[in-house]
Amino acid sequence: MVQLPQAFLLRMQQLLGESFESFRRSYEQSQTHGLRVNTLKIDIPSFLQSVPFSLESIPWTKEGFYYKEEDRPGKHPFHSAGLYYIQEPSAMAVTEVLDPQPGEKILDLSAAPGGKSTHIATKLNHQGLLVANEIHPTRVKALVENLERFGAKNSVVTNESPEQLAKVFPEYFDRILVDAPCSGEGMFRKNPETIGEWSEEHVQFCAIRQKGILDEAQKMLKPGGILVYSTCTFAPEENEGTVAAFLERYHQFEIETIPNELANLFAQGHPEWINEKQNPSITSTVRLWPHLLKGEGHFIAKLRKKESTITAKMKPMQYKANSEALKFYQSFVRENLIQSLNGTFHTFGDHLYLVPDNLPDLKGIKIARIGWHLGEIKKNRFEPGHALAMGLTMKEVKQSLDLDFENTEKYLKGESFFVDPPLKGWILVTTHGFPLGWGKIANGQLKNHYPKGLRWKK
Repeated sequence: MVQLPQAFLLRMQQLLGESFESFRRSYEQSQTHGLRVNTLKIDIPSFLQSVPFSLESIPWTKEGFYYKEEDRPGKHPFHSAGLYYIQEPSAMAVTEVLDPQPGEKILDLSAAPGGKSTHIATKLNHQGLLVANEIHPTRVKALVENLERFGAKNSVVTNESPEQLAKVFPEYFDRILVDAPCSGEGMFRKNPETIGEWSEEHVQFCAIRQKGILDEAQKMLKPGGILVYSTCTFAPEENEGTVAAFLERYHQFEIETIPNELANLFAQGHPEWINEKQNPSITSTVRLWPHLLKGEGHFIAKLRKKESTITAKMKPMQYKANSEALKFYQSFVRENLIQSLNGTFHTFGDHLYLVPDNLPDLKGIKIARIGWHLGEIKKNRFEPGHALAMGLTMKEVKQSLDLDFENTEKYLKGESFFVDPPLKGWILVTTHGFPLGWGKIANGQLKNHYPKGLRWKK
């Protein structure tokens, strides 16, 4: 059983009253495990027919399923092929409340490692724009890898503070997700190490930090747009308290009622826990409790911006594509793809991207990815990127090689091997028809181009 801090238990007992014992007993149970299907690559019926796991539907996410820990889906090649994302079940509710629509511009402000960003990407279905930001440089790599594995083509990954982003994205986004850094009380069962980091002082510190993040986030939302604020903590100061204080500062925002098909699955927010008698709309926020559903603790508020308060001025992006890079890329396309890819090309150093249209000028912004990474120029030739492979299908390439189980494992471990029948040149390596990455064949031997940082341990 998880050993919870006494001060935390005392506070929860005061808040929950008669239901406290049920809450406390939930920590004697094992955590639940979930995965979410990548509908950019496979539809749900086909997925259920293909995987060897025992799955149970998650009520609030049609793409979400509980799995048994012994199935270990993270060790299956389908995970490397990006057919699903392993995600805590309650966390899937946040993007459902955000409800992104194809063609919209979406900001995920605290995006790493990418659970909610990949979920948003599937909702956008390659239409519109996802800006996935992570302020901590050490966490950006995982965010990029997860979006690329999912085959997300219309995403920009930034590594910036909210203050810097607000300068270049004034009232730009249709929807913004602020999955705020918090004291993590809702994850005590999933990640017991967070218990040692908890303190009442840390709760207060997080509430102050959340205020600053929301102050910048609201500047980037269009009038009429939606801002979803979420945490994985139970502390009222970080949940109802943060939302109430935000509404007091910004009268142009109001709480949006969550659709009944979702709201009926969750518990209401508690204005009385923060002595907020003047704003009963706080009850339209939702809480996910581990003793009331199969998942960990979350809080979600959906806010709408009623009107503009700033004069939005945005400098448009000036796209540039190096002619040499395009020449080598087009040579690769003629040899290896069925047809060229359409869109706006942009070079970033030696790297070539297919970028979303209507971006603002991102000069001065730290960028990890600026669209679909096609590849880079090396020694007067084009070398295709892993992201390109993960965004293609077998029907779009001239040569592909679907591996059996033994060679799939070899490929994912970075090994080279001989192939039969003999092929030559760049080849899209697949498992059950789904891309894993690139290989290059010479004299019947496949040279492995699976990224070193993703390889399975031998």
